[in-house]
Amino acid sequence: MKAKLLDLSFDELVEKLTAVGLKKYQAESVFVWLNKGYAFEEMTDIAKGQRELLKEFIDIPVSIAQRFVSRDGTQKFLFGLTDGEFVEGVLMKYKYGYTLCVSTQIGCNMGCVFCASHLEGKKRDLSSGEILGQVICVNRMLGGDTQDRKITNVVLMGMGEPLDNFDNVLSFLYNVNHPKGLNIAMRNISLSTCGIAPKIYELMQRKLQINLTVSLHEAFQDKRERIMPVAKAYDIESLIKACRDYFQATGRRVIFEYTLIKGVNDAQADADELARLLKGFPAHINLIKLNPVKETGLKGTTDKEAKMFADMLAAKNMSVTVRRQMGVDIEGACGQLRRKATSLR
Repeated sequence: MKAKLLDLSFDELVEKLTAVGLKKYQAESVFVWLNKGYAFEEMTDIAKGQRELLKEFIDIPVSIAQRFVSRDGTQKFLFGLTDGEFVEGVLMKYKYGYTLCVSTQIGCNMGCVFCASHLEGKKRDLSSGEILGQVICVNRMLGGDTQDRKITNVVLMGMGEPLDNFDNVLSFLYNVNHPKGLNIAMRNISLSTCGIAPKIYELMQRKLQINLTVSLHEAFQDKRERIMPVAKAYDIESLIKACRDYFQATGRRVIFEYTLIKGVNDAQADADELARLLKGFPAHINLIKLNPVKETGLKGTTDKEAKMFADMLAAKNMSVTVRRQMGVDIEGACGQLRRKATSLR
């Protein structure tokens, strides 16, 4: 199987390519070209004979197979991989620029009952280059390159559990931040986890300045176990302690995602318990109205009910917002991503 050059760090890539016959400056140039999203044959400063030496490698391991545009301007991409598999990602435009939501696994094994990504299980992890490739090809589609980057922010909130693919995700973070590459600041990257507490500690030790987002979705242990099986392995109290320790070690505020499911976790008692859990912790709660996934049979709250829940938390001096729904009509909103955009074909 051919090696994916985007899986390698800058130093590893230079070492690999000089070993097959390229000059050091040419190997460095290949790294830049790849981060711009260019295939080997498009690298104009690499002689044709030397481009032949690159054929034993894969250049860009991700392509845009399909693109869907929402009424609100959100774009969803079906990314094709070199082994014939697919993942999805979502591009959102804000006042400050473009944010791309990327996937880290093909499918997901976490089993959250309200999410479409787990319906077919996890096929495999994505390599670091396949995660990076999603950013690179969308950035090029927008007309950007390494000097004039169009994507300002990246969120690892697509398909899969990032901390279940720890090594590849960590490699991606370092590579997407490299100054000769896309050079996206760590502070502009958010990583979302359903709560694998030991991996939060492992991430904490790296002291990266990324934003940690925790998919909490329920404040009571027994109820959380029913909607998020991961809670059976890592209970809420242990998870919250890991998040508090993460904040103390990094100084980065933790954001808790809380999907409001009608009749499941949207009562006053749920708000009271959530406030108790996070008391004295400078965290932020991001409320999400459940987005429809027909297979689950679950329903989200109304706008009015979401505001009422937010008001319950605000009354207890919690920092809270209700997330604006984006891309629902193209099944590109939180919890709607799948291995294939079958329902839209």
